[in-house]
Amino acid sequence: MIPEFDATKFHAWVHNLDPFAIHFSETFGIRWYGLAYMAGFFAGALIMKFLARRGQRTLPAKQVVDFITYVVLGTMFGGRLGYALFYDTTLLTSWDSRLVMFGLDIPVWNLLAVWEGGMASHGGIAGIVIASIVYAKRHGLSWLHLGDLTTLGGSLGIFFGRLANFINGELQGRVVDGPVAWAVKFPSDMHQWLRKTPEKLNQLSDAAREVGIPQDTWASWMDQFHSSKEIRDNVKAVIDKIIFSLGEGNHRIAELLQPLLEARHPSQIYQGLMEGLFVFIACFLFWYKPRKPGVIGGLFLTMYAVMRFVGEQFREPDAHIGYEFLGLTRGQILSIVMFLASAALWIWAARRPADVIGGWGPEAQGLKKVDP
Repeated sequence: MIPEFDATKFHAWVHNLDPFAIHFSETFGIRWYGLAYMAGFFAGALIMKFLARRGQRTLPAKQVVDFITYVVLGTMFGGRLGYALFYDTTLLTSWDSRLVMFGLDIPVWNLLAVWEGGMASHGGIAGIVIASIVYAKRHGLSWLHLGDLTTLGGSLGIFFGRLANFINGELQGRVVDGPVAWAVKFPSDMHQWLRKTPEKLNQLSDAAREVGIPQDTWASWMDQFHSSKEIRDNVKAVIDKIIFSLGEGNHRIAELLQPLLEARHPSQIYQGLMEGLFVFIACFLFWYKPRKPGVIGGLFLTMYAVMRFVGEQFREPDAHIGYEFLGLTRGQILSIVMFLASAALWIWAARRPADVIGGWGPEAQGLKKVDP
């Protein structure tokens, strides 16, 4: 009989990357996640300007920055609202978060508490579509073509965002079912213990001692964990300190956590390569020739839906949602809906009577310029 694989005994790298590029304090600074968004928007602007120099397009070069502003707002509002609608509706009705910085201690509507995480890619994409429609109507442009222009920068933005997810140690993958050389043990698993398996917290006494909590204090907290919200908050704060200490290079804590954490697929990397880089390369090459407005957008959305569906096979479903219809995750269900809608858009855009536009190859350069 083959023994069952134990992911806790598999010696994988314990994730110790710091989510902050620059620290102003232990909990405040410039995060890689924010820089990833900035990199995506910057890449999008550069690509739009590149396309503007190569062939015909309806967006004047002088309006690229203005349009990117709409895209930024659409991404942020759509991504956050999408997360609330698709994954956590309590964000719409609760005010439990608190803004504690610069001497402030004030309650904040949880929908606005973006520093606590929670952005939905499907919602962000929907926000970009809406932003394109609004901008097109205000300036008399083709919203389909504007949507096409966002796809290349958008796919790179998804790539950068998934890398930032990996640096943050969030949205981690499923537990590996055998030795995987590139598997990772994510300390963020400890946050799941708070809600799902608090008995595992007893094993953290040595790690807690490394960040200044005596073993007898930790033992006392464990005894009162279920009866005191204050104790639970204290334990969460200690877990945050343990993770912060890992990011500061505390190898002793990494050694202590090694046998406690399960080895997981680095699904953020998988998804970044599939949903971001692969989709970017495919769309970029396909747009070598001018295409009818909407064709590139339809291709992007269809490919993203397929890659997201596949990538979700390696990603742990949201803890508060789990698996749903036919064992699918919420992300896979949303991807099926997106695939059907985007495939219809792609077919309709390809068949409708319209002039080809855009592109970056020789045929695109032969088109008449719309503006200097």
